[in-house]
Amino acid sequence: MQKTKTINKILVIRFRRIGDAVLSSAICSSLKKSFPNAEIHYVLNENIAPLFENHPDIDKLITFSNDENDNIVKYLHKVWKIVRSNRYDIIVDCRSTVKTLFFSLFSSPTPYKLGISKKYNLISNHTIEVSNYESNVDRMVALLEPVQKELNLQLTKDFVLGITEKEQAEFKSYMIQEGIHFSKPIIVCTIAARIPRKIWNIDYMAEVLLRVIEKYDSQLIFNFVGDEFSVAQSVKEKMGNPSQVFLNVEAKSLRELGALLKNSDFFFGNEGGPRHISQALEIPSLAIYPPGVAKKEWLPNASDKYQGVEPADILSDSELVNLDYTEAFNSMTPDIIGERLFKMLDIYLKAKIN
Repeated sequence: MQKTKTINKILVIRFRRIGDAVLSSAICSSLKKSFPNAEIHYVLNENIAPLFENHPDIDKLITFSNDENDNIVKYLHKVWKIVRSNRYDIIVDCRSTVKTLFFSLFSSPTPYKLGISKKYNLISNHTIEVSNYESNVDRMVALLEPVQKELNLQLTKDFVLGITEKEQAEFKSYMIQEGIHFSKPIIVCTIAARIPRKIWNIDYMAEVLLRVIEKYDSQLIFNFVGDEFSVAQSVKEKMGNPSQVFLNVEAKSLRELGALLKNSDFFFGNEGGPRHISQALEIPSLAIYPPGVAKKEWLPNASDKYQGVEPADILSDSELVNLDYTEAFNSMTPDIIGERLFKMLDIYLKAKIN
């Protein structure tokens, strides 16, 4: 089937947090695969936009600061300016909120306005019911399905990021200066989380990580941001302050976090944005999912290389109903997590432990 229309410019709107933006970038990859000569513009919050620099499927990043998002006059003026200075052939609104729909509203010539079916969404001319899809990446890519046949789209659920060889090499030099030995396994660990209740039992975490050090002679780099340092420090102290745990290797930006992960052998820890980044960079990972955060939604493209553990893996539905949040979270004991983690580490650390 031939494409019915020449597509020159495409706008993808994805505000919110790191994980959402990483997963939604699969839309950009699908569109670039379908229209290799088209310009793909990606709308993001300013603070996370640097992570998507050098992305192979994004030609331009359009950012909004907190001030622009919070001031409706500034916001509308910028949206108007963006769509009026670009003649977009396709607009993909990943959220379809009252605010984001102004992009499509102000761009009347755009023939393809894709969004989420909502009572108030009378602007998008092609919509989907997101409740029909389990994972978040499935939902995002599904936004393209209403026009897939008409435009002969080639859809992919893969999501990637672009960290340059130079960035990776520079961060590797820094890691060596801070005492990291690349002849030994390197595991990046997120032992904290942005939302405190998503942090797995730190006593359990300390116990598992001690076993990892003993079994694999590995180096653990604790990744943390701001106030999360106190959690990282507490876990290290509970472990007895082993020299194999590094709090001094700091990724001071999202791109440095990407470079850190590219220089590591494995990712382990609490579910969140860093886990999505690690998968986008093809780093093997095992994540711990708290009650209420389902793997089917937040672990897209699960495989032997990308795994997670949630309370529903341990307990039946009837058992979960009778437990409170903490009890359900603690059902994932050090023995259970350790067994699953070691099975993966035996494979993915093989090159450095033999």
